[in-house]
Amino acid sequence: MTRRPAWPGILAALLVLGLSFGTIAAVLWRAEGRFALGPADWAALRFTIVQALLSAAVSVALAVPVARALARRRFIGRGVLVTLMGAPFILPVIVAVLGLVTVFGRNGWVSGLLAMVGLPPLEIYGFQGVVLGHVFFNLPLATRLILQGWLAIPAERFRLAASLGFTSTHVARQLEWPMLRAIVPGAFMVIFLICTTSFAVALTLGGGPRATTVELAIYQAFRFDFDLSRAALLALVQLLLSGTAALLALWVAVPQSLGAGLDRTVDRWDARRPGLRWLDSALIILAATFLLAPLAAIALRGLPGLTALPSEVWGAAWRSIWVALVSVAVTLGLALPMGLSIVALRGRALARGIEAAGYLSIAASPLVLGTGLFLLIFPIADPVALALPVTALINAVMSLPFALRALVPALGEIEAQYGRLADSLGLSGWARLRRLTLPRLRRPLGFAAALAGALSMGDLGVITLFADADAGTLPLLLYRLMGAYRMEQAGAVALILLALSVAMFWMFDRGGRVDADA
Repeated sequence: MTRRPAWPGILAALLVLGLSFGTIAAVLWRAEGRFALGPADWAALRFTIVQALLSAAVSVALAVPVARALARRRFIGRGVLVTLMGAPFILPVIVAVLGLVTVFGRNGWVSGLLAMVGLPPLEIYGFQGVVLGHVFFNLPLATRLILQGWLAIPAERFRLAASLGFTSTHVARQLEWPMLRAIVPGAFMVIFLICTTSFAVALTLGGGPRATTVELAIYQAFRFDFDLSRAALLALVQLLLSGTAALLALWVAVPQSLGAGLDRTVDRWDARRPGLRWLDSALIILAATFLLAPLAAIALRGLPGLTALPSEVWGAAWRSIWVALVSVAVTLGLALPMGLSIVALRGRALARGIEAAGYLSIAASPLVLGTGLFLLIFPIADPVALALPVTALINAVMSLPFALRALVPALGEIEAQYGRLADSLGLSGWARLRRLTLPRLRRPLGFAAALAGALSMGDLGVITLFADADAGTLPLLLYRLMGAYRMEQAGAVALILLALSVAMFWMFDRGGRVDADA
């Protein structure tokens, strides 16, 4: 049997490992002084854990009834609504924060309604704002994960339940609870992990002494104090916290044992009562309003400001575009050889090692990577001049787990279906990749590129460390406009950033699907 050379994937994995651990080593090497957590550091760690636990709990608790309602109902626009629930994942965080402030801020829509009935305005900054932002981003993710679990229950189970006269309570206990027990723990831990590594939400909606996450503390230690000892120690704390959460996310999932079905459409006889219909309709409307109102607020606030855009917006837009394109190229340049090697070495310990290296960035802090690269670059070049390439590189590494998740299953299927035929024809190396693999990999490649491009376009992370005022990206410009209370211009920049992010995602995703089967 012809084997693909594994060395390109091994080399890519070593590069990722070197970037992840080498940057932490660089911070530790340059650090001076005692390594001990101070009171402020312990407060940041407690805040990180508490807000992540509460954000994950609220997201999952709200997602369960919403997913149940979507699973039980069929209505016009349901597919569009489910698709839109994926929008917050590619939505630039700083844009979503502006939308949340417009809706839930002291001068926002909700506060205006409360003032009409004599109630005080909402306070969006601080602990409650961080949790609100995380719930906004993660409620759709939790809903999609749990909805997939509901749709995986075979229709025959519901038919049998109806023939036995099961009520909605019986169905919940016998069919839905086992599924939730398998899906919910993993969804909770994934969202907890995302919330522990969140930076932009804490930077914009938190930031006070009592609302500082470990990520934000790393930023403050490096950016304002240049305290490398504290930054290095907090980096290790962040890595330990995120790594533990990642391992728990893999460990807590319980395998489902629902059996197989015939893929028939599910008809929920147990949910035909008018009261349940009204309840499900109300839940779907409330969830859709919560998710779509900030997007509508961005459009309404941004349109009037398009005629008075700041002069630097177009330069920032161009920098954001090319950083995203470089990030896409680096992501695919790492993910494709790693995916090919994982499939070629499947079943071996080396394959698991390559895959683990690819997923390592989930637990790594992008701010730590940026700090380490700053220290490595500083003796030989000006880090400020290289801020954009460094941002593109780190964005690519942070997108790598999503790219691998899209490519590895597809590569495995291609090898299973066509591998023996390709071996019999003597296809190997570049010819095998060009004639067999790439034509059948266009869809997942396009999707991986779309995710990497959209995530990089809206990232507000490493660029905040050492980009000067004249070399920022659109998210950094938007953050500065919001900080200067130039809200009309900020709304216009947010609208442009949103349009560019969606266009980036659509361009690559659509490009991967057009004539993909030809």
